[in-house]
Amino acid sequence: MEIGFLHIATQQSGDITAIARRAEEIGFDSLWIPEHPVIPLERKTPYLLGGELPEHYGRWTDPLIALSMAAAVTTRLKLATGICLLPERETLVTAKAIASLDYYSRGRVMLGIGAGWLREETELFGANFLTRWQRMREMTEAMRVLWTEALASYAGKQVSFPPVRCEPKPYQAGGPPFLLGGHGEKALQRVARSYDGWCPIVPDAGSFAQEARELKEMFAAQGRNPAQLILSPFVDPADGQLSDSELRAYKAAGANRIVLFSISMSEEISNGAGFSWLEKCADIVARARSL
Repeated sequence: MEIGFLHIATQQSGDITAIARRAEEIGFDSLWIPEHPVIPLERKTPYLLGGELPEHYGRWTDPLIALSMAAAVTTRLKLATGICLLPERETLVTAKAIASLDYYSRGRVMLGIGAGWLREETELFGANFLTRWQRMREMTEAMRVLWTEALASYAGKQVSFPPVRCEPKPYQAGGPPFLLGGHGEKALQRVARSYDGWCPIVPDAGSFAQEARELKEMFAAQGRNPAQLILSPFVDPADGQLSDSELRAYKAAGANRIVLFSISMSEEISNGAGFSWLEKCADIVARARSL
């Protein structure tokens, strides 16, 4: 089983190229960078994970730019958004940027995606918060058309464009995979119907295993092969001491990888502790690969 590392990229978090090089040297299979383009100063929406919204959310760099820097200094490390808020982006420009990054990195891009939870932020970009899930689905459908067809067009309720030429095409046939974040029956149904994988924040291996079983059943019911489902849960590394039994449980549940993430870890990384967290979690990487 592979291990990914979620890095909060800010002006204070250190040299992203050095972080990426060290992650690859240790053996992490992927580097995940999240997205919040802006944080409205006046908002009523409560923080998704409870309590006060961490201050560092307002300092995040653009994930595609950060991942481009990481791509330039690595050769094997997968480059993942974790997560990209697609409804806050324009479809054609985003498709071009992702395809370009995948082309230059020789097929190393993965797209963790979500519809967003901060209503005031979503609406700043002209998206309707109540129909953001539809917008995200249409965007992914349209991007796949742009990535695969010489003369691409799409006609949806929220996304539409006439035949266009959009190059380069991604290095990966069909384009990078889409992995949806989120929990609950609706989220699982969305994955089964429209996406390539699932990247939820999970509290433990047991709860992940139960939802993963449900998702595989839904995937099969859609006529899709559950063996092709990409499962990459975000897991608390327990200060670098995540046990072998937990690692085995995630692997047994079908996880292709686990992505190391916690709220406290993210706070520290945003302020420059990325290197120390890479070293702290290096043993998890070695143990996971030996299982």
